[in-house]
Amino acid sequence: MTKKLFSDKEFYNKLLQLALPIMLQNLMLAAVAASDALMLGSLQQDAMSAVSLASQIQFIQNMILASIITAASILAAQYWGKGDTESVKKVFAISFRLSLLADIIFWALCFFTPNLLMVIFTDEEELVSKGIAYLRIAGWSYLFTGISQTYLALLKVTDRAKESALVSSGTVILNIILNAIFIYGLFTFPSMGIKGAATATLIARVIELIWSFSYSLRKDFVSLPFKNLISFSKLLSYDFAKCALPLLGACLFWGVGFTSYTAFMGHLGKDAAGANSIAAVVRDLVCCFCNGIGSGGGIMVGNELGAGKTEKGKLYGDKLLKISVIIGFISTLIMLLLTPLVMAFVKLTPQAHKLLFGMMVIMAIYMIGRTINTVVINGIFAAGGDTLFDMYSLAVVMWGLAIPLAALGTFVFNWAVLLVYACTCVDEVGKIPWVIFHYKKYKWVKDLTRS
Repeated sequence: MTKKLFSDKEFYNKLLQLALPIMLQNLMLAAVAASDALMLGSLQQDAMSAVSLASQIQFIQNMILASIITAASILAAQYWGKGDTESVKKVFAISFRLSLLADIIFWALCFFTPNLLMVIFTDEEELVSKGIAYLRIAGWSYLFTGISQTYLALLKVTDRAKESALVSSGTVILNIILNAIFIYGLFTFPSMGIKGAATATLIARVIELIWSFSYSLRKDFVSLPFKNLISFSKLLSYDFAKCALPLLGACLFWGVGFTSYTAFMGHLGKDAAGANSIAAVVRDLVCCFCNGIGSGGGIMVGNELGAGKTEKGKLYGDKLLKISVIIGFISTLIMLLLTPLVMAFVKLTPQAHKLLFGMMVIMAIYMIGRTINTVVINGIFAAGGDTLFDMYSLAVVMWGLAIPLAALGTFVFNWAVLLVYACTCVDEVGKIPWVIFHYKKYKWVKDLTRS
């Protein structure tokens, strides 16, 4: 059976060509958060915790942008498989306009009401003040995030995943270098601490936008002409909304839910917030593997469905499901192997150190569910436009089970930190049977394109 699973060379060549650049892109993006945490953590635990909490604002923004850009990628992948380049441009024009609106809203929130945003996540005055200092600078970078992500998604869908990864990786490396310079005060620059991390992020996002936009000016690349940005297609807009609205609901459910997990840790004290900051960074690094497989595999399935090859799309889905289970257990092993390395490297209080160890062990189990759900829900289901399932599953498992348990443990029953943390991880594991059952119905096998 294993031999048969890995015998399709065409499938794996396509998957690696798409997934590896996306995986690298996700890894490099996670590396920025890791560098922020490690560099600021080496100076002061509170600085690291404050930035981790403040970054939840961009996390929510990214969830909204993800629903917009994923909807565009789902439709565009099918039209690209069909060979309809003009429809690809029109779909991403819709994404451009909506992403720009989201960018402006989140910049305004960070610029005008940073204090209101920070008190949502913690009641520690020192963490609030440090977080405000970060948001007042980093908030400007939120003006550019959606636009650059739209251009990068366009590159991925149109078989330019390598160029997309190059832009993301290059700007991430720049961000990390600038982090070191501004945080520590290298090369005669003053040590800026939290403000240095925010400044580095802002500069990197500006460079990312310029670099990604420059590809649209090349003759051999699919571009977004001005006429596409100001023109409207009623039918495509309807298809986009039909795909994007469930995704937006799911992203907000997941994003706000995940942010509430961070808020629970913030209300359990500085040690819990500090340990959770490091655990979240490690989780995001390990999740890069399943994110790459899910995104790359989803594009492959979407190409086949859009080309009318539904049986081949179904076959690809079956292979991806089996691969996700294997990667899930590999991710668990990686998490366990990383635990002693992380414990030896980070500087935390003794209590926070103990909490971090427990969180890492809990996350090792969590990674099995996270990997399977990411590949199947965000990759396979999304490829066929089956975006409602994610919202339903999050409403039931996350909001009906995990969040109430964690909230009661934090504010009512005063449970131990690790027990509350375990409650925040139960949703991914709890969804697995439901996800597999829904997959086997094959309702996700759909051609979404129009003539």
